[in-house]
Amino acid sequence: MYAASGVLSVHTERGTSIVPANRVAWTPPGFTHQHRAHGDTDMRIVFLPPSLARLIPGRPAVFTASGLAREVLLTLTGPRNYDSAARPFDRAARARLRRVLVDELHEAPEQPLQLPEPHDDRLRAVARMLRASPADNSSLAELGRTIGASARTLSRLFHNELGMTFYEWRTQLRVCHALVLLADGHDTTQVAHACGWANPSHFITAFTKLVGTTPGRHRSRNTTVRDT
Repeated sequence: MYAASGVLSVHTERGTSIVPANRVAWTPPGFTHQHRAHGDTDMRIVFLPPSLARLIPGRPAVFTASGLAREVLLTLTGPRNYDSAARPFDRAARARLRRVLVDELHEAPEQPLQLPEPHDDRLRAVARMLRASPADNSSLAELGRTIGASARTLSRLFHNELGMTFYEWRTQLRVCHALVLLADGHDTTQVAHACGWANPSHFITAFTKLVGTTPGRHRSRNTTVRDT
């Protein structure tokens, strides 16, 4: 699954992944999933035969979209697949393009923007509060008092169950929310404040570290793609 522009969110039993235009989401057979487009999104989907699907991890994953992978995805889902005026692909050409795509994904680093799904009731309560209000700057101790758990207990649960610190999880939640707001057309300063950063430069640093580009470049790139 690929967003030529805009942002996708893909939910599986393992959690929710946010997929901007510089990522490719892979969902193997056997995994129930849901996806949602945010903003003006141009979503492309390519199905792989079992012989190629087995060459990619047997679990949901998000990969960096190389330039070549992007062009192959656009070609495999472009006018030659549905426009009667365009010369259609023959079966051999389509198979070669799919093989190139699989080779690119095999070599690409995994770069998930994923929020793991908590199972412990206390973590689920914290997650619900912060999803409802990403700008909430309450400390872990303050959140713990609301749900009846100590900061130490919650910190241990974040580490043991989700494999990250509370700070890392909240930052990832906020950046995921920021991608959705940017897709809806909000500017960088508005998004920074809506996601809990008083200083937009701190937001830009966190966003760039996780997404691989600045919020402004991400937004401009999507606008350019939609206008072409």
